[in-house]
Amino acid sequence: ADIGDIVRGRDLYRRDKEKREKLEDNLKTIFKNIYEELKKDRRNGKNGEIETRYKDDGGNFFKLREDWWTANRHTVWEAITCDDDDKLANASYFHATCNGGKSSTPNKCRCPKSSGANADQVPTYFDYVPQYLR
Repeated sequence: ADIGDIVRGRDLYRRDKEKREKLEDNLKTIFKNIYEELKKDRRNGKNGEIETRYKDDGGNFFKLREDWWTANRHTVWEAITCDDDDKLANASYFHATCNGGKSSTPNKCRCPKSSGANADQVPTYFDYVPQYLR
């Protein structure tokens, strides 16, 4: 499962039932808290719309999860791929370079504009792999 599938509740870690249940319980708690905060926010006067759109769904909040992932996908990916503490130094999904040269990517988070690459290009091979290819 990729992170988006996990957040949205589409495909959780299948190997260990106890870990899967713990993960799902944590996600339910997180999205319940987000839902409650959205209901409290009356600045936009659309509280009824929030309740209608994100109804409890048995505590799963699948629509809220989907919308949250859509709104935050890029930020989550950026946070995952930024490696200021070198914990991902040997991760196999990072490109060796930004511009095809021989030296390693100097900025783990993003390729510099001077490399000729898009400054927001993450030096990785992918940001999404469809389920059927995993």
